[in-house]
Amino acid sequence: MIAKLHLYLVDATAALVIWILVTYAMLEPQVHVSPWIAVPMAGLTAVPVAVRRWWPVTALVVTTLATVVIVIGQVLPVVALGAPVGAVGFTLYTVAVERPRAWSLAGLVVTVVATSGVSGGEPETVLVGIAVLGAVWVIGYTTRLRRSFLERETTGRTEQAVADERLRIARELHDVVAHNLSLIAVQAGNAAHVRSPEHAYEALQVISETSRAALTEMRGLLGVLRADADLAPSPGLGGLADLADRASLAGVRVTLDVRGDTAVPEGIGLSAYRIVQEALTNVVKHAAPASCTVLVEVTPEAVRVDVADDGPGVRELGVGHGLIGMRERVAVYGGTFSAGPGESGGFRVVAELPQR
Repeated sequence: MIAKLHLYLVDATAALVIWILVTYAMLEPQVHVSPWIAVPMAGLTAVPVAVRRWWPVTALVVTTLATVVIVIGQVLPVVALGAPVGAVGFTLYTVAVERPRAWSLAGLVVTVVATSGVSGGEPETVLVGIAVLGAVWVIGYTTRLRRSFLERETTGRTEQAVADERLRIARELHDVVAHNLSLIAVQAGNAAHVRSPEHAYEALQVISETSRAALTEMRGLLGVLRADADLAPSPGLGGLADLADRASLAGVRVTLDVRGDTAVPEGIGLSAYRIVQEALTNVVKHAAPASCTVLVEVTPEAVRVDVADDGPGVRELGVGHGLIGMRERVAVYGGTFSAGPGESGGFRVVAELPQR
């Protein structure tokens, strides 16, 4: 916002300078133009420069027409055409940056013809006009191409980050699913060999509950394959205290509050753990030394994670994979995620992971 305000102030300053120069040229003794005519006519030439970022094509049309009118109407000497052409150049640059090539080329042709016509049509003047306005168009169009390239590059990096994060989540969920299927296999084997119907019923009950949990975790594995297999136990809500202790050692005073029954599905517990871990890592990187509050509320419907700090609230959202990873973890379960400056300063991350 501050950068945009700076650009608007630059435009307003350029418009004011052009307005003054054109007005001064109109008030020369040999022109004999009343100030009541000179000031508004000069304004029609200059004011579009101040609003060119909002209405680039309109600004170019108004500036060009005003230039033609004041020269044909003999209220501006041809020798003073430099300031109006400067205004035309400002607006032509914006059209070249903001509009497709066909539009900007049409604007270039129209402005060259118009300025060349009112300047007397002398070859030297026409060549100078073509050179100046052509250079302005080339700079603007090059800027448009560069911005388009950077946008595609940023989009590609973001998509690659999302793909990498989804693969990493799939690998973690593999551990949970493998554990559940192993338990099902063991219980199924027990049910097949026991002679007591009561024991067989208990084994089948475990199989039923475990298979439901496994199917829930599998919803996040949409065709993503695991390249390796590390079957180490997955962390969960029980490991949050260790995370808080490690963050405290790094200079962040963490207040941890876990409410409700922490016996949640392993995939949800793992995702909540990773979200808190990444949020605390961001606090350590960007806000330490600071205070941080971690609130984890577990209800039958969802697990809600709220991490807030009192450090500097300005962060570059979307840079790096941290916020992307947290958002993807929440998206796996169809939950909600938000990250941004807190109401009373600092930075806040809120995620809700549905259990049903």
